[in-house]
Amino acid sequence: MVRTASTMLPLGTQAPAFSLPDTDGNTVDLDGLAGSKALLVIFMCNHCPYVKHVADQLKSLSDDYMPQGLTVVAISSNDADKYPDDSLEAMAIEKSERGYQFDYLFDESQQVAQQYAAACTPDFYLFDSEQKLAYRGQLDSSRPKSDIPVTGADLRSAIDAVLSGQSPSEQQTPSIGCNIKWKEGNEPQYFNPQGIA
Repeated sequence: MVRTASTMLPLGTQAPAFSLPDTDGNTVDLDGLAGSKALLVIFMCNHCPYVKHVADQLKSLSDDYMPQGLTVVAISSNDADKYPDDSLEAMAIEKSERGYQFDYLFDESQQVAQQYAAACTPDFYLFDSEQKLAYRGQLDSSRPKSDIPVTGADLRSAIDAVLSGQSPSEQQTPSIGCNIKWKEGNEPQYFNPQGIA
């Protein structure tokens, strides 16, 4: 496990296109998500302790906001050959057991993660109704083995702003988690194999 921070893609970036399989065998693409009040893209995986730490909050947050017009998609980009717990089949089990209502997509080529400059799990990208990046950063300040409760405060505040037609504060704190498990030769230039201090 390499403790890694998100890259903080520039605010205002247009959501990079994707077309990926979900756990039900369907294909989900960005164009099909147009018209949402807001779009949350989460890079995550099954086995990461940082994701496990916030999994209950991911469910409650998505359950709270999806009826209000937030579209949520999660993407796993880990190398499933080396990490079989993150295979598409395992993702389907995880989605069912957690009760996630959002689509859980598999980025086998890792190209989508590279286009989003995703670096860690979990990594959050919140786009407005025009699919322009309004927030990227942490769910909240809680981390595994910390005494800080998982509330989703930072991301919830940003979602509230976007859904009300406002811009979130530009003072945004990077997410921290396990590094995405890149296939050999796929490591992007922004990947820091030493992680963070």
